[in-house]
Amino acid sequence: MSKYPVLYGYITPLSPRRRAGGEAVITYSKAFFSLYTISRPKLRFIIINLNININNVYRHITPLSPGEGAGVRLIIPLLLISLFTSCGIERNLKKGEQHLALGEYYDAAAQFKQAYSKTPPKERENRGKRALKMAYCYGKINSTPKAVAAYRNAIRYGQVSLDDRLAYARLLLKNGDYKQAGRELEVLVDSMPDNVLARNALRSARMAPQWKKEGSRYTVKRADAFNSRRADYSPMLFGDEYEQLYFTSTRNEARGDDLSGITGTKAGDIFVARKDDKGRWMKPEPIVSGLNTDYDEGACCFSTDGRDMYLTRCTTSPSAPRYAQIVVSPRADAAWGKAALLEITRDTLSSFAHPAISPDGQWLYFTSDMPGGMGGLDIWRVRITAAGLGGVENLGEPVNTPGNEEFPTFRPNGDLYFSSDGHPGMGGLDIFIASADPQTRRYRLSHPGYPLNSEGDDFGMTFEGPHNRGFFSSNRRDGRGFDHIYSFDNPEIVQTVKGWVYEMEGYELPAAQVYIVGSDGTNRKVGVKGDGSFEEVVKPGVDYLFMASCKGFLNHREELGVKSTDESKEHVLQFPLASITAPVLIDNIFYEFDKANLTPESTKALDELVKLLNENPNVTIELSAHCDYKGSMEYNKRLSQRRAEAVVAYLVGHGIARDRLTPVGYGKERPKTIRRKVAAKYPWLKEGDVLTEDFIHHLDAGKQEVCNQLNRRTEFTVLRTTYGMFDEKGQLKPPPAPPKEGSASRDTGSEIWIE
Repeated sequence: MSKYPVLYGYITPLSPRRRAGGEAVITYSKAFFSLYTISRPKLRFIIINLNININNVYRHITPLSPGEGAGVRLIIPLLLISLFTSCGIERNLKKGEQHLALGEYYDAAAQFKQAYSKTPPKERENRGKRALKMAYCYGKINSTPKAVAAYRNAIRYGQVSLDDRLAYARLLLKNGDYKQAGRELEVLVDSMPDNVLARNALRSARMAPQWKKEGSRYTVKRADAFNSRRADYSPMLFGDEYEQLYFTSTRNEARGDDLSGITGTKAGDIFVARKDDKGRWMKPEPIVSGLNTDYDEGACCFSTDGRDMYLTRCTTSPSAPRYAQIVVSPRADAAWGKAALLEITRDTLSSFAHPAISPDGQWLYFTSDMPGGMGGLDIWRVRITAAGLGGVENLGEPVNTPGNEEFPTFRPNGDLYFSSDGHPGMGGLDIFIASADPQTRRYRLSHPGYPLNSEGDDFGMTFEGPHNRGFFSSNRRDGRGFDHIYSFDNPEIVQTVKGWVYEMEGYELPAAQVYIVGSDGTNRKVGVKGDGSFEEVVKPGVDYLFMASCKGFLNHREELGVKSTDESKEHVLQFPLASITAPVLIDNIFYEFDKANLTPESTKALDELVKLLNENPNVTIELSAHCDYKGSMEYNKRLSQRRAEAVVAYLVGHGIARDRLTPVGYGKERPKTIRRKVAAKYPWLKEGDVLTEDFIHHLDAGKQEVCNQLNRRTEFTVLRTTYGMFDEKGQLKPPPAPPKEGSASRDTGSEIWIE
């Protein structure tokens, strides 16, 4: 039996069947169609059953002569091809619209491309409409050259609106074709004089070539230690020494086997790269602790104490559009746990993405398309409190525009970095810097120029501490639209403060916070790292006050006046905090031998104690003096009492109220208990050892003398922390008046007020 394939069926010789007039009849039915071919010399009919869905239509073909069989064999396949082409176009368009409704732009673009290719050139209107659909989808997946070509076809077929031409012109900017973009935009601005995006795009076309020509102090290099053949973006440095880099990647090692209908790649996962002992970056690895899922994860940041990771997750539904959400993953035992949804508002129809925590830890900044914005994606913020999240605030102008503002991040000095395609830039998303004026409390925007910015999308900054260097992501010069990670460095004269907060006689206090107040209006709070350190940029000509605070400890304050220099400089400050619950040793208090007279060498330590008491005006303390075991009990007690009173007399003479001080001489009643800091200095002592007379007698002579010196000491212990807080009737005194209206955080349109 011979078979002649025609599309999805086979033409098969069957039994003869006569039709009146010897004509060939093609019958299209709703469920199937049968093709009857009847010729005079040899009656045959062919039946092809195919599953299609069209209305009944009848077509008549003129009677066939014996020599016309070959013509029939040629005409019939062409008719079938035409029929199936029409059906295929409708099927492609239907699938394309379904994918588009779900935000699956990659799959939608493929369907619209097939529909466009199948549409005859003479159907100009249909070709133009399908080219426009293609252009929109290609633009969404960053296939800029394909999007530009598709828009040109749509324009050629006359199927574009002014908004479509604006989208085309903005893509020309992203493609680096500034001259053509300028020509398009000059016409558009005349037709759309009130359109902010059109006006800013025209400024971009005129300014971008000059930015590129002038350059900047930034140096940019592709960081291939982190990159793959797919997308790698949104880097974020982490760790006390910035020795870890977290980022999102769609590389083959990401979870799952399915390809995303949105991007055509695997869903993004969070990866981390770490430095080895020699400071070299090792191969990135996916986080395997349950943080990553089969959904898209990306654009992460960390709380100021490093205990929580905030990240974006895009859930998938086969029947609904994708919505981005912000989730939080806790860190325990050096591993990230499963992330839980962070409910910013009760809005379930908007996207929330790209979290960023302010340097003081009090605000969560994020990107959203929720109602109430200025158009497109805007940057919003919400206050983080002990009771949860406060109300959301739109940053308004000058940060947000009718375009898209995304990927907020912070430099430790408080500058907000974000990316926008609505401000004048070089094309696509450009990085902008929003610096808060300490006096007016408004943001001032600046464009860092080329090569930090390019004609492509540039976004996702992360900084190596206070220095103007780190990493960011960009899809510049990638024809597929994939993002990659780049390093940047901007050498600048910068002065920094490196500080350590630790307990007296102890170790670091990672739970401490440092308040910074400057004569220029600076007023912010920063956390410390795991080793109790912090690093902040300071400005020349500004006087600063630093106050370290930690629960269970007294505050400690340091002042710093910053002078102009010709080179970078680091200022080092120490913040030893005194415990409220344990005795605190006052180092370097010296008395004359066998007397209670203070020596001149004691002045520095005593002045520090005066400062400490002034910084903590609600505290009362016991001043205690101790002796070694030599001498009688009564003699040592009298001597130590006189020494404690000598210290109190010095403090009172320097302005400390007498009723805040209680002198006590313990003699040798309370031998010293060894704490961690002393144990680290003397390996033969252990934390918790008590330097009793019996303990000391079992040591050699040299160690005995060390122990005697440790026992001869002056300490203070906090007695109360409520001094001066109550009136004569025992009632709590009212707190200071709140700040005047306007000093708190508020949004006033173009003015962004910060605390």
